[in-house]
Amino acid sequence: MKIINLLLGAALCCSLSSCFKDEPLNAECDIEQAYVHVDDPTDIFFAASDTLVNVLSDADNVVFEIKDDADVSAMAPMFRLTEGATITPENGSVHDFSDGKSVVYTVTSQDGAWQRTYNVSFRVAYNVSEYDFENIRYVDGDMGGGYYEWSDLSSSGEWIGNWATGNPGFYLTAALGTTVIPAEEFPSAPVDDGHSGRGVKLETKSTGPLGTLIGPMGIAAGNLFIGEFDASKALSGSDGAMQATSFGRTFSGEPLQFTGWYKYTSAGQCVDGNRQPIADTYDQGDIYAVLYRNQDANGNAFTLHGDDVKTSPQIVAIAQVPQVTDTDGWTEFTVDFEYRQELDRDLLANRGYNLAVVFTSSIDGASFRGAIGSTLYVDEVKVICADNQE
Repeated sequence: MKIINLLLGAALCCSLSSCFKDEPLNAECDIEQAYVHVDDPTDIFFAASDTLVNVLSDADNVVFEIKDDADVSAMAPMFRLTEGATITPENGSVHDFSDGKSVVYTVTSQDGAWQRTYNVSFRVAYNVSEYDFENIRYVDGDMGGGYYEWSDLSSSGEWIGNWATGNPGFYLTAALGTTVIPAEEFPSAPVDDGHSGRGVKLETKSTGPLGTLIGPMGIAAGNLFIGEFDASKALSGSDGAMQATSFGRTFSGEPLQFTGWYKYTSAGQCVDGNRQPIADTYDQGDIYAVLYRNQDANGNAFTLHGDDVKTSPQIVAIAQVPQVTDTDGWTEFTVDFEYRQELDRDLLANRGYNLAVVFTSSIDGASFRGAIGSTLYVDEVKVICADNQE
């Protein structure tokens, strides 16, 4: 609901001039934050900051990451809702979340006309370090059409939602178009002929008239990354859009090498956010992985975004393919993690680090620079750690 309202606002704010005698009741029905209070957070969570979960505007699952021996048989989640909304079961009511149980909450808008359901769970944190991109699902858009998303699966076959793309943002810019864009033509799309089984196709696309209207954000690079994408921030201009990407998930391994397969075709000269040519440029892709501390010096949760994913002082190690340029076919890569800081073993054991793996069809796509048509395929990727070398 919130995304629809933002989209309509972006499209109509310049044309509405009338005022209303009575402000209408709010039609939003979203959970914005979920949190729990426990006497000693470290009994259940790795860090006190883990007691709070910020919920993306397009999410329907709320997950608290917990220790493997945590007792969550009597937890009372609290929720911050959009203005005037109500929730069932009651906010702060006690439920049994043990053994992977989830509870379905229904949020009703202030005007009573809209509802959303959320699955809330407490999940034991674990590492995923091999990525085959076989698991996809189609997401129905609120305004017709839809797009694909990816996830690895837990040992019990659970969809864990660890991968994100900019597809939700591209969907919003395309929603005002005259035709529905097929999901297979979005910047991030699955292909059946990967290096082995399914793979991922990432292609830099034009965002159409709306992209330059609210921008300059005239292109959308195809991307795929471990983390989250907040589509509501993607509509807030090129500066705010940098904050739409939150990179990384908790990780307790010591990464040594980053390997996988890719193929790439550049579309040549780059354009800027207004889709104007940039002199003396030739587009290339980008493939890298980053390990970083997920709390700042004050113990607050920390996440890398588009403006600091390679430069933050929180970064401990990085592995980057030196140049992703035109290839004749599938090409294998193997790069070592280069450590900028020494690992803190206690912090590692308590999941004080996040791992981000990132792929994009245009290396400067986060700044809305790239060549429309540049295409990167990826498949069969691994992060090799000290305890799982082959």
